[in-house]
Amino acid sequence: MSALDGPAALKAQVARRARLLGVDMGTKTLGLALSDPSLTVATPLETIRRTKFTQDVERLRALVAEHGIGGLVIGLPVNMDGSEGPRCQSTRAFARNVEAALALPYCFWDERWSTQAVTRTLLEADTSRKRRDALVDKMAAAYILQGALDVAG
Repeated sequence: MSALDGPAALKAQVARRARLLGVDMGTKTLGLALSDPSLTVATPLETIRRTKFTQDVERLRALVAEHGIGGLVIGLPVNMDGSEGPRCQSTRAFARNVEAALALPYCFWDERWSTQAVTRTLLEADTSRKRRDALVDKMAAAYILQGALDVAG
């Protein structure tokens, strides 16, 4: 299976009451967010410190089982001009590998502004640098997932 054509197609593929997992993929971490069963609200879940792919996917597998996850929304780091660079290629390869390991449908969501929007919100809330570092990845995943949920209706 390859990436579905957007969040509406993904929503149509997941079982009733299954949740979606939002993924903000960085080079060192995976920010994760979880939807509610009605697929309307995204909530930050956790940040995984990336190690080996097999260990990362085992954590994802555990979360899929624990939370009844039926699909993934993966942030795609498109360049500001809309082109795709090496980070997009890496994200697409990661998504194919995760899909092969977990057999879940997925779609990509343009994440161009997610980290900046979350960081701005945390700065406005006068959050310390240490606390921002702990929160930004999973909050960016929630931002990505919420955008996809809003479009999917």
